[in-house]
Amino acid sequence: MISIVTQIGQLITSGIHPGRIAVIYKENKYGQELLAYFKLKRLPVYNKRNVNLLEDPLIRQLLLILRYLAAAHEYEVPFNGDEMLFEILHAEWFRIPAIEIATLAAESAQKSKEGGKNTLRKLLSEKAGKPAPDLFSQPSPLEAAGNILESLVSAVSNKTLQSLFECIYTETGLLEFAMQHPDKRKILDTLTAFFDFIKEETRRQPALDLQELVTHLDLMEKEDISLPMVEVNGSTEAVNLLTAHGSKGLEFTYVFFAGCNSHNWEKKKKPGGGFYFPDTLFRSRPNEDEELRRLFYVAITRAETHLYLSYSRFRNNGKEAEPSVFIEEIRAGFDLPVEKMSLTAQESGDFQFLLLRGQQPPEMERVEMEFIERVLEKFQMNVTALNNYLKCPLEFYFKNLIRIPSPKNENTEFGSAVHDALEKLFRNMQENQNRFPERSFFIGSFEQYMFRHRESFTKAQFARRMEYGHIVLPAYYEKYIHTWNRIVSIEKNIGNVVIEGVPLKGKLDKLEFEGRQVNIVDYKTGNPENALLKIKGPTEKVPNGGDYWRQAVFYKLLVDRSPNGWQVLSTEFDFIEPDSKKNYRKEKIYITPEDESIVTRQITETWTKIRNHDFYTGCGKDDCHWCNFVKTNKLDIHTALAEEEEHAGL
Repeated sequence: MISIVTQIGQLITSGIHPGRIAVIYKENKYGQELLAYFKLKRLPVYNKRNVNLLEDPLIRQLLLILRYLAAAHEYEVPFNGDEMLFEILHAEWFRIPAIEIATLAAESAQKSKEGGKNTLRKLLSEKAGKPAPDLFSQPSPLEAAGNILESLVSAVSNKTLQSLFECIYTETGLLEFAMQHPDKRKILDTLTAFFDFIKEETRRQPALDLQELVTHLDLMEKEDISLPMVEVNGSTEAVNLLTAHGSKGLEFTYVFFAGCNSHNWEKKKKPGGGFYFPDTLFRSRPNEDEELRRLFYVAITRAETHLYLSYSRFRNNGKEAEPSVFIEEIRAGFDLPVEKMSLTAQESGDFQFLLLRGQQPPEMERVEMEFIERVLEKFQMNVTALNNYLKCPLEFYFKNLIRIPSPKNENTEFGSAVHDALEKLFRNMQENQNRFPERSFFIGSFEQYMFRHRESFTKAQFARRMEYGHIVLPAYYEKYIHTWNRIVSIEKNIGNVVIEGVPLKGKLDKLEFEGRQVNIVDYKTGNPENALLKIKGPTEKVPNGGDYWRQAVFYKLLVDRSPNGWQVLSTEFDFIEPDSKKNYRKEKIYITPEDESIVTRQITETWTKIRNHDFYTGCGKDDCHWCNFVKTNKLDIHTALAEEEEHAGL
């Protein structure tokens, strides 16, 4: 790849028109890597490919708005969707400073902590609804966004889907933002393609409402069904990047045919899990090698005067690679020169630098130092914060410092209902001479919590979780009623513990005592089989260990160093829901001094990084929600700088 791009750069420098040069390859994946490198080298490039609209950053932001409007409009769950509102306010076209959103989220979290029900939407609505101090004052961008979103929530019931979507891109300022953007054409094409999809869906189903559309789009994402659009990068007067199929009918003066290795062509592994038609279904079956040979022929005949066929000596995993059999067939018939390309240390180093520059984790600007310092003054480390930081520093920043609204979904609320019922069960036992109440008390406590928090569920979700609770909880009660330890401490808060200068705190579900020796119990809902990896300690694949393992060790450190004089023997995870074989499981972890040493090091190292404000750079993983959030909303300072340089033509 480096050699191809270098040679093309030399051709352009020598006066060859970029539009007379093409790079051909078998699959789009290779082309995307080339496209990225061409852009990093600032060489003119043209590429046309099919993309999935549902993966486009702009469409993902619009999908979030649609989901929020559907959730906020849901009468069964008032003030639903706060976690989405936080992300929506960061959309570039609202032009709201990130510090203002962070301050709003922190204020909402503080009000909720002090008591009383409070939501981000409610607080934003209150601020936006305050009368202006004078006739000349204009609402701030944050207040304006709040008014716009409330107006859109009202429009859900009063407008068709097409009209609603038009309101979204006009009233939010998205259209104005697009018209002023350097990539105006691309943004408008993307917006138009998604609007065309909505028009087609409403044409087929005239009565389609917003909730049905959102459900349909969610299902498409879940089942990996794409919403295709042809994306065009650059001008046809630039170097063309084409697949062999896409090159049919075109000709170029210079053609670089890349990736001519057997593992890309005749020996490429076919995806498993498919199916085959019976041999008797067709009179003759197509010969796959012949089809590939014809496609290879198409690619090499696109060159008018200069053709370069290239293949690599080694694969990405370091194993030796071999040229395609089609290369050998050509060499058998023609005496063609073979040139071994080698790179200088400078060329290789430049490539690695550009590659790493394009792949570095996202980093946010440090703009709210005073606000963060105030938050850190009272901050104590708990195991959730530790796990979040080790997973991604940006996740820690948003969840533990900014304290964004946490979504109340049926899974989390069901788990809270189970925890509440177990707490009441054991407290009742303690108040009645160590006698557990009847099963009906346990189930009744679960039901009471569910009804008190009815607003967190839709009608269907509530019915489903109530039914499920009546299935799993009675069996759980009968399984353990005769073996539960009665000498316990329930929902124990432990704080003011300091380890190597780090203040720790935690809330433990249950402590079981044998004298002063303790078994810590943590209740877990969900499938026990999905938690097995989380219980394991550090491995080569997971060097920091699983989250549940770290939680177990953290709790031992916390309890052992509390002033109560207790000694932890083990930590036990008690799974309330049965596994696939309908068995209820408990997983007990016996913690070693080495485990304590590892987690103590994790705590102290993480604490030092937090105190140094080292939480503005993400983990960089492709599937990280908060890294992608920062990139999508243009909060990444590296992306912003690169775009400025690109549009400035540097």
